[in-house]
Parts: sequence; structure tokens; C-alpha cells
Amino acid sequence: MPNIGVPGLIIILIIALIVFGPKKLPQLGRAVGQTLKEFKNSTKDIVDDVAEEFKLEDNEADTKKKI
Repeated sequence: MPNIGVPGLIIILIIALIVFGPKKLPQLGRAVGQTLKEFKNSTKDIVDDVAEEFKLEDNEADTKKKI
């Protein structure tokens, strides 16, 4: 996906303003922000779980090597 520059963001904002109107735009922005925050938190939880699994497997492998 190519980078969106300042002119592209301005065009997107103008289109959103026309489509949704000035009253709905703040609500829409809040909803998008909350969705991104939840997605980020969920992704972090999944990554942490996977990392913990790998640590447990490494610890078990080290224990078996010592025996």
C-alpha cells in the first residue's frame, strides 16, 4: 500500500465530511479510534501468549537436557 501524503489525507477528510456531515464525523473518529485500540490490545495479547508458549517450551527443553 503506498504512503498517503498530506494532500491525500485532506481529500479523504473532505470526502468524509461531505458523506457523513460535520455532526457525525467526531463520532465516527471516536469509533475508529476505539476499534484500533481494541485491535492493538488484542494483537498484543496474542503476541504475548505466543511468546510465553515459546518460553515454556524452551524451559521444558532445557530441563530435559539437564536430566
